[in-house]
Amino acid sequence: MTWVELRHLRLMRGEENLPRVANIALASDLVFIAFPIHHNPPQIFDGVELQPGNIVFHACAERVHQWTRGPSKLGLISLAPQHLAAYGKALAGVELVAPPLARILRPSRLDASRLRSLHAKACRLAETKPKLLAHPEVSRAIEQELLHTLIKCLTSSEVYAFSGPKRHHLHVVAQFEEMLSKHSERQLQLPELCTAIGVSERTLRTCCSEFLGMSPSRYLRLQRLNLVREELRRVYTPTSTISEIARRYGFWELGRFAGIYQAMFGEAPSTTLRFARAKLSRRISAGIA
Repeated sequence: MTWVELRHLRLMRGEENLPRVANIALASDLVFIAFPIHHNPPQIFDGVELQPGNIVFHACAERVHQWTRGPSKLGLISLAPQHLAAYGKALAGVELVAPPLARILRPSRLDASRLRSLHAKACRLAETKPKLLAHPEVSRAIEQELLHTLIKCLTSSEVYAFSGPKRHHLHVVAQFEEMLSKHSERQLQLPELCTAIGVSERTLRTCCSEFLGMSPSRYLRLQRLNLVREELRRVYTPTSTISEIARRYGFWELGRFAGIYQAMFGEAPSTTLRFARAKLSRRISAGIA
């Protein structure tokens, strides 16, 4: 992960070597523009497979789903809404604001390529020559180039239109996530979820396949595994046990749980807990627990 902070722009370049699924909550005080850097395999944003050259113009405080089938690279640019409006007015005569719902834009091939190139240049400088990038004249020049290209991409792009069924599926998945969040410490059954959301099992399976790349049952298990791992990594007392935490999230067969956990995270739950206990012990010894 590479982060770059310029005067008004914040840049991020992320690279992952494994597939993943994510439910992301964006900040409410920034506008985000995202684009895939690596397209093979393609990244899926809210059920839409992003094509080379696509950029995603996010809504403020938006919740989005992204999933990948393999290694991926993602670029991100963020800035304050007032700066977006001011630069849009100055450079294109348009007071740009974040859309109410995310838009997938298709700028010209030349503009999309230039945006990726300038973004990559800034991130490379941060990684290899941070002192040069910290020079005011260098950072200002890079930021101005990026802003001109970004505004051009946002104001001269075709827009992918989400269909009615796609919007409905988005609503179903949002309700699904809300139910999981409300009942994180209880193992929900699929019929119960469908009744609460008001959809058939077939519809929920279709929505999860589209937006998450997997069945609802598998997503439930992965979420519970991640909740267990999160607790194991931040134990608050030296007496916390694996069985206690695992059972809290519905894993009653501890031998099978340990095998699934190791396959998922590359280490046994006992290893995760041992490192966490050692960290807690050091904090207690230092008087900062």
